[in-house]
Amino acid sequence: MTAIQFILIAIAAFIVLAGLFMVIRSFKRRNSTEAATVNYDKNGIPIIPRHERNIVDQPDFDDTVAGETTIAPNRDYLDAVIEDEPLTETHTNVDAQLTKGRDETEANVDNKNDEDYARWQAEQQRADNAEFAEVANYMQGGSEQEPDAFSSLMSATDSLMPVIDTAEEPSFDDNSPILDQHLLEPVDEAQNGPLINAKDNINITILPRQYRDRPVEIIRGRDLLALIDKYGLRFGAMNMFHRYEQKDGTGMLWFSMMGITNSGIAPFDPHSVATNTYNGVVVFLSLPHPQALRSFDSMMSIAYMMADDLNALLLDENNEPITPEYKQQLRNQVRDYEI
Repeated sequence: MTAIQFILIAIAAFIVLAGLFMVIRSFKRRNSTEAATVNYDKNGIPIIPRHERNIVDQPDFDDTVAGETTIAPNRDYLDAVIEDEPLTETHTNVDAQLTKGRDETEANVDNKNDEDYARWQAEQQRADNAEFAEVANYMQGGSEQEPDAFSSLMSATDSLMPVIDTAEEPSFDDNSPILDQHLLEPVDEAQNGPLINAKDNINITILPRQYRDRPVEIIRGRDLLALIDKYGLRFGAMNMFHRYEQKDGTGMLWFSMMGITNSGIAPFDPHSVATNTYNGVVVFLSLPHPQALRSFDSMMSIAYMMADDLNALLLDENNEPITPEYKQQLRNQVRDYEI
């Protein structure tokens, strides 16, 4: 045997021994790990860290059911304290009194809740009756021939919700939204008086210019609303836009405006003005008017500016362009209607 062969055999033997050593060491390490996983317990139950729970084998429930042990606190020391005592007549009376006291307490609470609800209901009924009475008195004073709808409503309310006798409360003295609306009606009627009591009108038509080599020109609702806001017109009576003495909508009504659609001249629908299209618009002055000349001058001035913004023409009742001479003729006619 040569020296080289001897060296190779020695190396092989060393490798085998090293492998055996590592295998034995890994077994010992595994056994120590398993032992460490069950060292911690609480009340006899092992506590295993979450990251090491897969190391311990799952228990075989079929093998452990027979030997299962239930852990429960020992309460034997209480047996000496608890004694069987026969139920006597005294105990029965005490239980009956306690039960009766609880029933009376619950009944008192229910009665109190019923009284509070009845008081609140009576207050609401009294407030409603006072409001209906004020509105009914106002309506009866304005028109004697109209049917007494509010009295019928009050009778129906009384039959559905009878008044409960309770303590007296102050009468309802605040303003009612319904009554406020009726009180504001005379103001609106005075403001829109020329339109409501009109006997004649001066009409001016605003139509977009038409060209032979272009599509038919129309007025879009959004553009019209922009001009309405620009020149201070307000949506109001009879679903029309109106120009009042002041730009904020106060003062006397000066003139009004309606739209021209495929169906003809018609008032505006406030919910669809922005999405509609119009063939034109008509502004008109209602006569007689307490400020007829001022209203006419304002109407013509705004009509000219709107026509310029819309690239439109001003036409008279015969669809003829308005000339300076015809404008002066209309002004003289308006002067005769001034109150």
